[in-house]
Amino acid sequence: MSYLPNDELQPEKGGRKPPSMNRIAIWVIVGGVGVYFLGTGIIGLLSK
Repeated sequence: MSYLPNDELQPEKGGRKPPSMNRIAIWVIVGGVGVYFLGTGIIGLLSK
């Protein structure tokens, strides 16, 4: 079972497609959470 639509699973003959807006939004959100955790960890280490 796949959560991706069939057009994203099948390779195109014309080359690679750019990532969809939903995928970009997910990466931005996950990256923001990662930066937050990294920042709070560094601040926690420096404040001790």
